[in-house]
Amino acid sequence: MLNNRIIAVFKREVKERVISKGFIFMTILLPVFMFGIIGIQVLLMKEDSTKFNITVISESNELTLKLENELRSTDAVKEKTLNLLFSTMNKEEFKEFLRSKKQEVLDEKITGVLYVPESALKDKKIEYYSKTPQNRRLSEMMTRPINKVLIDTYFSNRALSIEELNFARQGIDVTGFKVSKEEGFTEEGYGSLVLTYLFTFLLYISLLMMGQMIMQSVIEEKSSRIVEVILSSVSSKELMIGKILGSGLTGLLQMAIWLSPVIMVASSTWIMLPPEVSISLSTFQIVYFLINFFLGLIIFLGLFATVGAIFDNPQDAQSGLWPVMLLIIIPFFIAFSMIENPNSAIAKISSFVPFANIIVMPARMTIADVSIFQLLISLVVSILTLLAIFPLAGKIYRIGILRTGKKPKWSEVIKWLKYKY
Repeated sequence: MLNNRIIAVFKREVKERVISKGFIFMTILLPVFMFGIIGIQVLLMKEDSTKFNITVISESNELTLKLENELRSTDAVKEKTLNLLFSTMNKEEFKEFLRSKKQEVLDEKITGVLYVPESALKDKKIEYYSKTPQNRRLSEMMTRPINKVLIDTYFSNRALSIEELNFARQGIDVTGFKVSKEEGFTEEGYGSLVLTYLFTFLLYISLLMMGQMIMQSVIEEKSSRIVEVILSSVSSKELMIGKILGSGLTGLLQMAIWLSPVIMVASSTWIMLPPEVSISLSTFQIVYFLINFFLGLIIFLGLFATVGAIFDNPQDAQSGLWPVMLLIIIPFFIAFSMIENPNSAIAKISSFVPFANIIVMPARMTIADVSIFQLLISLVVSILTLLAIFPLAGKIYRIGILRTGKKPKWSEVIKWLKYKY
């Protein structure tokens, strides 16, 4: 199947891709950029100098005093991030106070006014008035200590000890143990969720990026008539196979580079992660992921190259690209939905459906116990999809690559499939 002409196209494609600025940027700088963005976000959260001026009002002096004692002991007040004023008012006095302070709230001299009525001791409903009432950071600083005061006050006359109150405040801490045929019972933290996010995101980004690159390459060669010179030395079939294999190998190399830090973290004894976020990644899973990715990449590169051969410019190509894009986008969302319910019927079925299995099965593999037999079936589905798609894509590519002028209708493209070569 592989001859010297295909190998020549393959070498040319690999050389152009690997030494291109786009490959270097996406392979090396993109992960650095992503981690940099995360680091900047963490830094901004730590270095945020925003100060909140909050007025806390309740209906009883006793409740106001308890709220003041609890809130003033928080880190936000000690670090002077939170500036608090306390007062006691009934409902009517509070309404009048709110009207008098309305302009100061609008001018942001007062960040907000928090009202804790007596009824909050029964239903835990409090009111917050602000120009920006949905402030998550402020909510995290205020709600926990206020909830503690409400719980302490509610149970103060019910003869409960401090230990009993502390127990009542605690949430449930669930430790998950993964049951697998090979390893038996193993404690499972958040590492599997991290791998699910990572595998799904990397597959999504790489399939779209490499597909767009090969489509753009085909369109450029077609519009500049370079392809006519190339086809004088090789057949359209050889050109297509060489381009796809070259781009596929480049994508596989890029994916291996992206995965190498994860593999190092999972296998190294030098980097000790907390048990709840430890990553368990076997050699078989890595090999399966790369094989699955390579098959999927070859399939989608064929589809993207076919779309590029049909149209003369990227603008027209977008109209034919959406069906191919949906074959990536829909499985992407299915894979993320498994985080909520890994055992959903949609996730199980789609992990064996052509195109969808390329993204869904690796995600399912990291979050649930999937047998080797099921993984092999998914690979067989990808191989059969590849064998079914390429003859059709080859026919369209052969005719479309030399066709210029008016944008073809889809009915014309379907007729191309009937031609023999």
